[in-house]
Amino acid sequence: MPSSDDSKRPINVIKRKKPSHPGAHGGAWKVAYADFVTAMMSLFIVLWIIGQSKQVKQYVAAYFRNPGAFSEKTRDGALSGGLVPVQNASLNKVGLPLNKEAAELRSLTREGKRLEKKIASVPRLREMMSQIKITVSKEGLRIELIENAQGLFFDVGSAALRSETVVLLKMIAKELSKLPNQIIIEGYTDARPYVGKGYSNWQLSTDRANAARMVLDQGGLNKNQILEIRGYGDRRLRDPENPYDYSNRRVSILVTPFTSDTARIDNLKVDTLNLGS
Repeated sequence: MPSSDDSKRPINVIKRKKPSHPGAHGGAWKVAYADFVTAMMSLFIVLWIIGQSKQVKQYVAAYFRNPGAFSEKTRDGALSGGLVPVQNASLNKVGLPLNKEAAELRSLTREGKRLEKKIASVPRLREMMSQIKITVSKEGLRIELIENAQGLFFDVGSAALRSETVVLLKMIAKELSKLPNQIIIEGYTDARPYVGKGYSNWQLSTDRANAARMVLDQGGLNKNQILEIRGYGDRRLRDPENPYDYSNRRVSILVTPFTSDTARIDNLKVDTLNLGS
C-alpha cells in the first residue's frame, strides 16, 4: 500500500498534442506547385510567341542563339521595346545576326596580320612597308600599294613593274591562293593629266591593275579567283584635298568576303590593320 507521503506528492501529467493535419509541414507539395507554375508560364510564353509576327519569332530564336547580339533599346532615356539587335551586329536578310559573315571578316583580319608578318620577313621588301597599307572593312581585306614621289612600285608614268614589286606580288599571290575568296584589282592615279598623246589616266590606272593581275596569276592565284579588274583614273582620290599628291597613285588588291554579299554587312565593325603605320 502507498504510504501517506506518496499520496501527497503531485502527479505530473504529460500531454502530447497530435497534429490536426498530418504532413502539413512537408516540402513535397512546394516542388509540385513550382513545377506546375513553371509549366503554365512556359505554355503562356509559347502561346504568346505563336501569336507574334514572323520577325519577332526570328528575333526570339536569334536571341537564344546569340544573346550578345541584342541589347536594351532606349528612347529619350526610357526603355522602349525591350531587347533589340545592337547597331554593330548587322542582320542578314532573314533578320538573324550575321555570325557567318562576322567570322569571315575576322578570318580576313587574321590573314591580313599573317601577310603583314610575311612581307616584313623579307629584307628586300622592308623599304616598301611604309607604302603598303593592309586594312579590313565591310568590303573585305584590302592591300594597297601606294606610290611615292620616285615611283616605288611602277616606273613613273608607266605600267612597268619594278623588280621588287614583282617579288612582292608573287608573295601576295602565294598567300592569297590558300583562300577561297575572289579578288578584285583596282588601279588609281592622281589628278595630274597624263602627258602622252592618245593616252590618259584611265588607261594608266587600268594598265597598272592589269599588270598586277598578270604577276598575281604567275604567282599562283587560282584560275577563277580574280573577279574584276578596275581602273578608276583620278575619280577616287585617296587624298582629295591634295589631288596631285603622289599618294593618290596606287594599286589595290581587294579580297572580297567569301559570303560575296557585302551589302548585308554594312554596319559590321571589325579590326583595321595599317601596315607600316
